Amino acid sequence: MSDLLYSEEEEALRSAVRDLLADHCDAPGVIARTESDAPHDLAAWKALTDGMGLAGLLVPEAQGGQGATHREVAVVLEELGRAVAPVPYLTSAVVATEALLETGDEALLADLAAGRKIGALAVALNVAAGGAYKVVRHEGGSLHGGLTGIADAAVADVLLVPADDGGLYAVDAADATITPQVSFDLTRPLATVTLDGAPGRLLGDAEPAVRRALRSGAGLLASEQLGLADWALTETVRDLKERKQFNRPVGGFQALKHRLAQLWLEVVNLRAAARNAADALTTGTDADVAVAVAQAYAAPVAVHAAEEALQLHAGIGMTWEHPIHLYLKRAKSDSIAYGTAGVHREALAGLVDLQAP
Repeated sequence: MSDLLYSEEEEALRSAVRDLLADHCDAPGVIARTESDAPHDLAAWKALTDGMGLAGLLVPEAQGGQGATHREVAVVLEELGRAVAPVPYLTSAVVATEALLETGDEALLADLAAGRKIGALAVALNVAAGGAYKVVRHEGGSLHGGLTGIADAAVADVLLVPADDGGLYAVDAADATITPQVSFDLTRPLATVTLDGAPGRLLGDAEPAVRRALRSGAGLLASEQLGLADWALTETVRDLKERKQFNRPVGGFQALKHRLAQLWLEVVNLRAAARNAADALTTGTDADVAVAVAQAYAAPVAVHAAEEALQLHAGIGMTWEHPIHLYLKRAKSDSIAYGTAGVHREALAGLVDLQAP
């Protein structure tokens, strides 16, 4: 049985990433970026990739990466979730990278691992592993069509595009028309990708690559949701200890204690589910079941944690200057990313042969 506790190396990684994000992704800076035309923090991305080599954690050393596992990536995503960091880590260093690991394109994989390029899988953010996704038309060596809901496409250098011939193609982002969409989560903006005769280089079969990429994306998204929920709980407890009413800390009132205790239990259970998913992706043991369990549980907990944080911070929580709204929007966006909780519960029922009545 695997040990789901954090190792010393994982805790050291967490500390390093948290320190880096404290310097680059402070709350006022993230809020300011969401109100600008450039929501992505490319300086933070450069520090994560060039400075720490984190974009290549899943890539074997022989292919230019760090040769780490999904467990280390999960720790990074926990910290990115705690900071609602506007960087394309999940979409490039996890989803696009997993697709390339399946197709075996070493040159492009090395570019993504080194942070020289940012990749984006051109599949809508709400699609779950095994679900139907839109493809473009491949004709005469070029690609034609439009795709919507592509996360982080605005900063991608290369798009991994599934086509109607069953292939997955690498397309230079400069050859595509990328139009920003109105996104609920401004720290992970969506875009429409339009291809009008864009040249594409065949990487391999799309179906297994997309399935692997989306499964890993869903499993590791639970760690991002854990970091988000843990921040919401920690900050709410801190605020309720400091704020006073009737000359006593607000957190001392029994009704609020009960709400915090319930939230703490949910976050602890989410940590177990997220760690199990990361470990299962690492070992390959019952990974489909572990991912489905994690995502069936993670989305409601992250949303609940953000909602409780907003309510229990009282008036300040309702202001645009406080970062809670960023966490609530990320939690709501994550709740449909790579499949809703209901989709994953349905998938889990099929995996364990437990059909709904």
